[in-house]
Amino acid sequence: MNIVISHDKCELGQRAAQHAAQELRETLEKKGEARLIVATGASQFEMLAELVEAPEIDWSRVTIFHLDEYAGMSESHPASFRRYLRKRFIERLPVAPAAFHAVNGEGDLEAECARLDAIIGVAPIDVACIGIGENGHLAFNDPPADFKTEKPYIVVELDEACRLQQMGEGWFPTLEAVPTKAISMSIRQILKSKTLIVSVPDERKALAVKNAVIGEISPLAPASILREHHDTTLYVDEASASLLGKNSGIETQ
Repeated sequence: MNIVISHDKCELGQRAAQHAAQELRETLEKKGEARLIVATGASQFEMLAELVEAPEIDWSRVTIFHLDEYAGMSESHPASFRRYLRKRFIERLPVAPAAFHAVNGEGDLEAECARLDAIIGVAPIDVACIGIGENGHLAFNDPPADFKTEKPYIVVELDEACRLQQMGEGWFPTLEAVPTKAISMSIRQILKSKTLIVSVPDERKALAVKNAVIGEISPLAPASILREHHDTTLYVDEASASLLGKNSGIETQ
């Protein structure tokens, strides 16, 4: 795992987006098409804003997936992740992407997982732009995360720490308003991506960052599994990197 420390979240977003853009340009040149995963949440604001402005990307040849969606939530809800991505990313691209495969949490959740499994399994993912939750989750794989399932999308229960984060970020007025279930991309499916670009700003993520890069790789610290991936870059700011320490043995830029 390579770690890039920026001064603040704006610089972090710029660097992560530049990395993603370069990977997409190289993939399009080599393969003629690209498959991208993008994440949601407050940690991705700056990165996505920069990525939509990146030059020389033919988005009409890029197929886009996302990580998760709440169970029972309509796209009109302010906290909907497919709404988030349409407003903050898809509609801001200079041209429409080849496809945007939105996760629909309404209706039969297992049927939606099966639909998405068939689509994402057609070809490998080239670039995944993801984040880490305050409780260390990847997508909605809360601790203890399932490190073994090979199913691309799964139905998960959201733990209280995860739900408190969603409320704390302002997406919901109360804890009770936060759904308790979601569809999530699985850990193994995330790790199948060729390149992982992980954006994690803010002091509230400092412990999750520390657990991701130091200590045992464990389902209790889901993001720790990123150390097993062959091409992961973790973008942090000074606040989220504050618990790593100068003598942690971590190589940084």
